[in-house]
Amino acid sequence: MRATQFEFRFRLLIILLIYALGFWAPWTWTQGRFGPPATTAWLALATMLARWGWLHLDQATLLVTGLAILFGFVGAVLRVWGTAFLGASIVHAGPMLAGSVMAAGPYRYVRNPLYLGSWFLGLSIAFLMPPSGALVFVVVLGLFYFRLILGEEDFLTGQIGGAYVEYRRQVPRLVPSLLPRIAASKARPQWLMSLIAEFLPVSYPLCLAVLAWRYEPLLLIRCLVICFGLSLVMRAFLPKKVAA
Repeated sequence: MRATQFEFRFRLLIILLIYALGFWAPWTWTQGRFGPPATTAWLALATMLARWGWLHLDQATLLVTGLAILFGFVGAVLRVWGTAFLGASIVHAGPMLAGSVMAAGPYRYVRNPLYLGSWFLGLSIAFLMPPSGALVFVVVLGLFYFRLILGEEDFLTGQIGGAYVEYRRQVPRLVPSLLPRIAASKARPQWLMSLIAEFLPVSYPLCLAVLAWRYEPLLLIRCLVICFGLSLVMRAFLPKKVAA
């Protein structure tokens, strides 16, 4: 069930393939169709709520739009907060790395804030996918992140030993506690480097908050592609050295 070192090293490529699977949903193609989806999870959810009589269509659309924006900002906060304390160079390193137990910032409440944040960001983006593609995407992405978590936790347990075992015992894996579970260690957050490293999680929810009210999925998909491209450029400004 746990991810291999190969999967961890090439996790970005695998995640991109999962995103592509969700957006293009090849099982829905008919007569060789290859292009924008006929509908999106965004519209489908709003229509479903209206048909069930829970809300009027305009209210349902506002609710679904608000949830997409909320999920995006939750993902951004978790990603930026976690990267600021762990360090951008470590977060985006290829191989798994182990030092000491991180017991500062969000890591006092949940062991995997970065994966949790990435999943919330993905959940926000899934609203732009075709309905069945969005469902498959959310499930497959969640399973892949869980595999990465299990692989990383097994690696850290082997490298750090008892201190990490105790940390695992006290701090929940994915459901954050309301109160910190461990005492804070001395760690200085690197907010500027974190904002640069997490440009995509920060910029996309902002685009969504500004542009979602036009209800143009293709516009938001273009915005997502631009944000992703710029995020790759921003990574050139990140430090190359990583802590052992």
